[in-house]
Amino acid sequence: MKKIIASALGLMMVGGVAASASAVENQFGGYWRTRMFVQDEFDQDGSYFRIDNRTRLYYTAKFSDDFKFVNKFEFNSNWGDDEGGDIGADGDTWKVKNSYADFTLGSVNTKLGIQGAVLARGFLFDDDFSGIVVTPHFANVSMPFGYISVRTEDGGNAEYDEGMGFIKADVKVNDNLSVAPYFVYWGASEGEDIDMVDVGDWDAYYVGVDLDMNIDMGNLWGTFIYNGGEYKDGDINGFLAAAGANVGVAHGQVFYATGDDDADDVDTDSFLSAPGQSYYWSEIMGYGIFDNNASASAPADKISNITALNGGVTIKPMDKITVSGDVWYAMLAEENDEGEDELGLEFDGKVTYALMDNLTADFVLAYLVAGDATGDEDVFEGGVRVSLKF
Repeated sequence: MKKIIASALGLMMVGGVAASASAVENQFGGYWRTRMFVQDEFDQDGSYFRIDNRTRLYYTAKFSDDFKFVNKFEFNSNWGDDEGGDIGADGDTWKVKNSYADFTLGSVNTKLGIQGAVLARGFLFDDDFSGIVVTPHFANVSMPFGYISVRTEDGGNAEYDEGMGFIKADVKVNDNLSVAPYFVYWGASEGEDIDMVDVGDWDAYYVGVDLDMNIDMGNLWGTFIYNGGEYKDGDINGFLAAAGANVGVAHGQVFYATGDDDADDVDTDSFLSAPGQSYYWSEIMGYGIFDNNASASAPADKISNITALNGGVTIKPMDKITVSGDVWYAMLAEENDEGEDELGLEFDGKVTYALMDNLTADFVLAYLVAGDATGDEDVFEGGVRVSLKF
């Protein structure tokens, strides 16, 4: 009798688990790429060559249209390294990129946990973080606000806390115009970090707006951000302005971010790069596809103290081939310590070939005619990337 009861209970438990599991929709996806590239005179000191791998795996447990649990994992290796790139592989490179609950109650969506976000097209933030984002929806207006944890050290003699908060309004004015004003706060408490180093405090803020307009042949966009507040012992008074267009086969953009014209003054006019800022632009000066390094003196994806101007075209001569060419000119907004400001004139070319569904190959060549702020040697980059999305 005990065996019968135990068997019945076991069947009931299995049935319950099966019923629970069947109520969950398991969604899988991912991204994979292998790159081979050479970068010459990026540091004005010879060449660098690398072949590397990246795999990202996505898993989402969807319980309903209003509730899901999102996870994204990543592992990387360079060919020949001892973290998965050598004989035997077995690399210990597993990373958690995202792991968060995404749920909607009424007209309010909440994302809680390790997630990603983009603010001001990346001019302020484009990264993963631990935190919370709450987004109420009202007709044609969404108002996301949230907290981004940057760094917390509390234990022993260490006492330090740094974080970011933001609020934004995404307003769809009509089918052709969208406006998004926002406020971002970045602050830190004065204290000592885990290495017993005194860390200053600051209360920096950013007030900005993004504009997006659809026109007959493409779209126009613009961004303006004022940076104020206090940084350590001085006041902040910086700004960033950017605009771009995609019209037919042509595209272009321009952006300017203030630098500091007096390094000895405790006040700063520089547009401060907050944690998580990431805006990719040219191949050599602005990271591009092979984002291992940027040329000397260039800010890479941390846009500050720079003026940059771009024009280019993208054409599709065949069904599986896309060709793009870009010209970039960039200079520092304020001279460096050597009194130089010209970064140079960069030429970028890229051919994308669709090998098969979801599998593409990108071939890139880029050349920077170096300005005085970059150095005496011109800079070259070339490589290929094979990537898969699923």
